Formats: sequence, structure tokens, C-alpha cells
Amino acid sequence: MQTVTILGATGSIGCSTLDVILRHPADYRVFAITGNTQVEQLIKQAQKCTPRYVVLADDSHYVAACDYAKQYQVTAEILCGAKALEEVASAPEVDAVMAAIVGAAGLLPTLAAVKAGKKVLLANKEALVMSGALFIEAANQSGAELLPIDSEHNAIFQCLPSDFEYGQLQKSGISKILLTGSGGPFRERALSSFGNITIDEASTHPNWSMGRKITIDSATMMNKGLEFIEACWLFGASADDIDVVIHPQSIIHSMVQYVDGSVIAQLGNPDMRTPIAYGLAHPSRINAGVKPLDFSNMKDFSFHTPCFERYPNLKLAIDACRAGQAATTWLNAANEIAVSHFLKGNIEFCDIAYVNESTLNAMPVVDVTSIQQIVEQDELARVAAESVVKVKVAC
Repeated sequence: MQTVTILGATGSIGCSTLDVILRHPADYRVFAITGNTQVEQLIKQAQKCTPRYVVLADDSHYVAACDYAKQYQVTAEILCGAKALEEVASAPEVDAVMAAIVGAAGLLPTLAAVKAGKKVLLANKEALVMSGALFIEAANQSGAELLPIDSEHNAIFQCLPSDFEYGQLQKSGISKILLTGSGGPFRERALSSFGNITIDEASTHPNWSMGRKITIDSATMMNKGLEFIEACWLFGASADDIDVVIHPQSIIHSMVQYVDGSVIAQLGNPDMRTPIAYGLAHPSRINAGVKPLDFSNMKDFSFHTPCFERYPNLKLAIDACRAGQAATTWLNAANEIAVSHFLKGNIEFCDIAYVNESTLNAMPVVDVTSIQQIVEQDELARVAAESVVKVKVAC
């Protein structure tokens, strides 16, 4: 039996993880679940999976959590704060950690799990975007097992040869990693109408069910840009080793192209329970509750190259990847601020790319060599992005 901590249990990945775990009660036990503001949902989850600990991001919801725990007869100990998040991610009793906290907030607890040598199911792409080299170095030193959970990276992982060595794409006969993306809801929308895109339109994905922030990132294709950066770190690839391919049907989740002309693809319905189940059971496989593909009703597959005029955030991410760690840290921070303001109605959809680019242009020349520096650069970038938003709103 594996003991699992779920960081970010109330998000879409966390909910799907619990769904898979509860299908296999003899194989998995939940040690801790964590959440932020959805307190009642978190306590209801605790009622179902009976963890030892329930952890809140801060203590502002502690009283409410205790009241809900009494109401739903939950006996788990309730903890609060960043230190508690790191403790339940690195506890000796824990075998595996689902890292599903969205954004920069997930970096430190995920890194704590890595340093403790856990099996880390990595759904928090920002951890690698913000701290790639340091993150991979920590995993190498501790012996932590990193298993990608993003559908695209999980697909690439499954398409690699069994003897693949980190960073040795040419040695494995690999010519390209092909990172697929749906293109989001505005793939065919006239560019001239982008200024009229509403929050509700951008918050609706044609294929996937995801949280709001990630759905907005999918609409701008920043999500694919962050995945591009993450793929470089996960597989030891360079920016030249990866191509992004638009695949609207979201059935092929990514591909690996080999020098002999072969292309190996991983297919499946767009349901995150598939990569989650693969990560939990690796190297075995378990039932994820996902319907198999019905090839008799399969739509035609289509592919095309992304247009950077339509997806400027994707180009910003690829350029930041080439520029180095500080640039990707700044871009991630800027994007979190920009998306937050878009969801509040303060800026327009097209302004997200403007805020991101303007913030990157304000970045100082800096060599990031420690987690403390990463945290500092993240904070500086957020201040810079807020300034850009303030000027934009004033105009």
C-alpha cells in the first residue's frame, strides 16, 4: 500500500487524484490533503478519504475548517501555513506526493517532497518553470522519482524508450519531442475580435475540464509555453529539441519522433485520471475509471503549426526558455498577475500578453543560483507586473 499526500486537493487535479485513489482502497492510503479557500469541499474530501492531516494554506480559514470538521464528523488534525504544507509533503510516512498546487505557491512544498526523496507526481508545472536546474539537482541528490502528470509530459514519458537516459535524446535515437496542444477556444476566431473576448469565453475549454487559471492559460497558450519550458527540464532537452503542434481533438497527447522516421504517440480520451493513474501505479497500470477510445466514432485528426500572432504568449515562453532561469521565473510571475487581473475584469484578454512582455522587458540582468534568489525574483517580477497593470488601467 502506498501512502499519499495530495497538495492542492480541491483543484481539478486533486479531485481526479482522489477519484482514482478511492477506486483502489487496498492499494492507496491518503496521509494528508491540502487546500486554500475551498474549506468545506476540503473537509468533505477528508470525510471520504480519512487522512491523518488536513492542511490549509493559512490560518484565516482555520475556525471555519474546525466547524466543518465537526459538522461532517472529520477527525483529521487541521494544520495551517507554509511550514505545515512542507511537513506533510516530506513526512517519513509518505511514499508519494501529488504536487497539484497551482502557481508559484506550489514550489516550496513540492521541493520539500523532492528533497525528502519522495515519488513526486508533478502536476505543478511552475515548480520547474521557476527553479528548473535547482529542482532537478535536488531530485538527483535525494533520489526522488519525478513522474510527470501533465497529460502532454506524461505522454512523452510513455513514448520514450525504456532505457532513456536524462538529456540523452540523440543517444536514444530521438530527433524531436512533439508537444501537442488543442489551440484553446479561440483557435479559429478572427484576430480582429480578440479585444472583445469575455472572461466567460476564455474560461471555457473545448476539450478539457480544468481550473480557471489554467483554462485562461490554455486560451492564450501560455499553458503550452510553460509546458515547453517544463519539458526541457523534465527530459534534459534543449529548446531546439521540441516542437509545438496544434492538435484540436486532444486525443493524441504528445509524440516522440525518432531518427528512423518513426513517430510514437500516446492516445487517450481527454481525462486527467489517465496520467494520474499511470503516475500512481508506475511502472504498473491500474483502472482509472476512464472510458477507452472508441475508434469507430473517432473524428479525423488534424495538426498545424501555431501562429505566434494568435498566440504571442507561446513565443514569449519559448524565448524565455532560451534566455534562462531568471526569464522563466519572471514570465511565470507576470502571467499569474496578468491572468488574475483579467479574471477580475481589470484588463482585456489581449493585455495578458502585453503585461507579460512589458514585465520581461523590465527584468534586470541576474544570475539565479539559489531558491532564495528565485523567491526574490518572483516577488520583484510581481511588483513589476502590477506596475504595468496599473499604467495600463490608467490609460
